[in-house]
Amino acid sequence: MEFSARYVALGDSFTEGLGDTDASLPNQVRGWADRAAEQLALAHPEGEFGYANLAIRGKKMGQILAEQIDVAVAMKPTLVTSYAGINDILRPKVDIDAMIARYSDGIAKLAATGARVLIFTGFDASTSKVFASIRGRTAIYNELVREVADTHGAELVDYWRFREYNDWRLWGIDRMHMSTPGHINMANRVLEQVGETVRIPMPELPPIPVKTMAETVKDNAAWTKEYVGPWVSRRLRGVSSGDNLLPRWPELRSPLR
Repeated sequence: MEFSARYVALGDSFTEGLGDTDASLPNQVRGWADRAAEQLALAHPEGEFGYANLAIRGKKMGQILAEQIDVAVAMKPTLVTSYAGINDILRPKVDIDAMIARYSDGIAKLAATGARVLIFTGFDASTSKVFASIRGRTAIYNELVREVADTHGAELVDYWRFREYNDWRLWGIDRMHMSTPGHINMANRVLEQVGETVRIPMPELPPIPVKTMAETVKDNAAWTKEYVGPWVSRRLRGVSSGDNLLPRWPELRSPLR
């Protein structure tokens, strides 16, 4: 298999890397895309390998299409990953058919470059007390994304079927974004998708804590105050945690630090 030498990652917080904290990096996160890019570069030391990550937390589909697609096309990528639309699904109202029609146009632009394009289905949040309510929307989104992949020859990274993410140790303390182990696992899933045999070693997961009912109630109350409240407030005010952020890696660069 011919190896991709210019990898561009598109999307929102999922691809930016929230939950995988690294204070030494732009926006203080690392994430699965950085980790996958590093492994690809290490596995193929011959020639040059360029990596850009245009993803910014909180971005909705329209913003990703307007701000990231043409920039990616101009980089003449040979590999693109894209995850977009979940922030739209979380809003009270969304026209999923219209949204995916626009997404299809964006994926068509990427596919026309000749790049290998990977797009993701949404996660099955059936085990989340907060996000289980959007499971039906996500299922519709996923079926339409599958059709986009079929139409444009994109490859599907089927996050919906990754049942290991039912283990909450793969999620961060905000319960909305993957933890470092979750990001490492996703990087390995992407490496598998592109046909690489290399894998990043998974860290040992901590024991699952056993909590009393009182401790669980206390933890849930603290989590609601610290994470859910601000998240809901931002949506009511029409603002995003990514409004003042720039892409972490806006230009092609070596992913090796």
